[in-house]
Amino acid sequence: MITIWPQYLNKDLTLNEGRKVSKEIAVSSPTMSEIEKALKRLGFTYNVQKERAYPGKWYEKSGRVLVEYDKTKLELIKEISLKIKEIRN
Repeated sequence: MITIWPQYLNKDLTLNEGRKVSKEIAVSSPTMSEIEKALKRLGFTYNVQKERAYPGKWYEKSGRVLVEYDKTKLELIKEISLKIKEIRN
């Protein structure tokens, strides 16, 4: 299981604030519903936990998604981010 926080995909954050991919791949303010929609379209098995808070922002319940994935976390984050970009266009 790989944990995905919206902060990992957020173009508006710095790497220190939690972004994990380059700004070219990242999207502005990704929502949990967009992440869920992207995972559904990519055909992954996942579990949404909306009441969870990112450790760096423990006071803000942004939610997270647990995804069954065989490759690396970074590859998964890139796939989700690119799918969200595709959905937005």
